[in-house]
Amino acid sequence: MKLNVVLVEPEIPQNTGNIARTCAAIGAKLHLVHPLGFSISEKQVKRAGLDYWDKLEIEEHSSFEKFLEKYRPEENNMFFVTTKGKHVYSEPDYSKMDEIFVLFGKETKGLPEDILMKYIDKTVRIPMRPTLRSLNLSNSVAIVVYDIFRQCNFEGLEEISNYFK
Repeated sequence: MKLNVVLVEPEIPQNTGNIARTCAAIGAKLHLVHPLGFSISEKQVKRAGLDYWDKLEIEEHSSFEKFLEKYRPEENNMFFVTTKGKHVYSEPDYSKMDEIFVLFGKETKGLPEDILMKYIDKTVRIPMRPTLRSLNLSNSVAIVVYDIFRQCNFEGLEEISNYFK
């Protein structure tokens, strides 16, 4: 299974660095959709990603429209993560999918409303208390992508620590 994590107009460098580290750890491709709220070379991004940048596949897109033109949601297993999602993130059976795209919006606004309405059946959410707005972006990415790998029996990931070998 090939996993793609898509950050649409991320604003906080530390979140992107943390997400880059998660992507490196699981072998997911990271897509960064411009405009970004920072420079990819900023110290905070690099520090949060530590020394994992060379172990990471990154693809940058000049706009969300360009990303959607290239990776057409109608033709791909694409999931839009939003607090307004129609489904809980654990509902889809990811184990039967060869390639998956998981999209996350900017920290302050999420994904565009028109896109969410157009692809409402492809929206997923992380359950939480109704009085709270949302989780941190890097935490949300980690929750969703690790559940995808759990459903796929952690395919390609080491399940037993080297310490015990």
